Amino acid sequence: MTKIAVFGAGTWGIALARLLAANGRDVTVWSAIPAELKSLSTTHRHPNLPGMELPAAMHYTADIAEACTGRDILLFAVPSPFVRATAKKAAPHIPEGQLIVDVAKGVEDKTLMTMSEIIEDELAKAGRKARVVALSGPTHAEEVARDMPTAIVAASADEDAAKAVQKVFTTPTFRVYTNDDRRGTELGGAVKNVIALAVGIALGLGYGDNAKAALITRGNAELSRLGIAMGCKAETFAGLSGMGDLIVTCTSMHSRNLHAGMLIGRGKSVEEAKTEVGQVVEGINALPAACRLAKQYKVEMPIVQAVEAILDGKLEARSALMALMGRSLKRE
Repeated sequence: MTKIAVFGAGTWGIALARLLAANGRDVTVWSAIPAELKSLSTTHRHPNLPGMELPAAMHYTADIAEACTGRDILLFAVPSPFVRATAKKAAPHIPEGQLIVDVAKGVEDKTLMTMSEIIEDELAKAGRKARVVALSGPTHAEEVARDMPTAIVAASADEDAAKAVQKVFTTPTFRVYTNDDRRGTELGGAVKNVIALAVGIALGLGYGDNAKAALITRGNAELSRLGIAMGCKAETFAGLSGMGDLIVTCTSMHSRNLHAGMLIGRGKSVEEAKTEVGQVVEGINALPAACRLAKQYKVEMPIVQAVEAILDGKLEARSALMALMGRSLKRE
């Protein structure tokens, strides 16, 4: 039986843990918060995933050494701001050549590393190497938890590692594709959250479907330009982890980034919006890195820069979005 440890007891980690356990995998969930583990182990439910029941066979631990020992796969599902700290804590206990899957989405502001690169960086400091695969795509936890049809991408330059993840994670309702563009896959998962903030702001201002479609489409153009400049493959951004993830994050009311943007568009401060959403808003965390990458690679990203101006209080939301409409005319 395939043994998997899931780091993180948030909605995405627990939705995947349930999916894996329900399909015959031996699953252990690790969390740094003992109260989370106690609640999950006694109620077999997650407060933010109504209607989902966790298999009784799942295990729980607050001991990271135990979580790392004897596992076929380690699944990193902590929010992006905590990936480095978790990887650092786990690194001394991770065996050489371990297969690791990361599902957190973001780019670290200080280093401009993706989440997989952060994990590799912390392992290197501990003198270890691992096979790290990014698993990303249009995947709301609320739907995966209810076994609704979903498609996702396992990305790694190591084809055997990507195929191993594909085999373990695929179920009748969860279809996994592979590609070899891990950086492009992760970049799509991070920057799409910033575009979703822009869409949410537009909706909060009362704009309609035309504006939404324009921001999604032109947002994908910005993402593609940046990715190609960084050496990623253009086709990645037309696929599940690019346009697919962008569509679901910019159109679904499950989306925390869309929700936060709508609140900001209605006049809430960034902190008020974060508090009301009640969960990590990854687009706010990814924004500084996206802006720095655009500057470093000399890529024009007006939507991302407009979101930055709004969140920094440099421009009122309506003025910033209308400024996008007033830019010089050009060929698509």
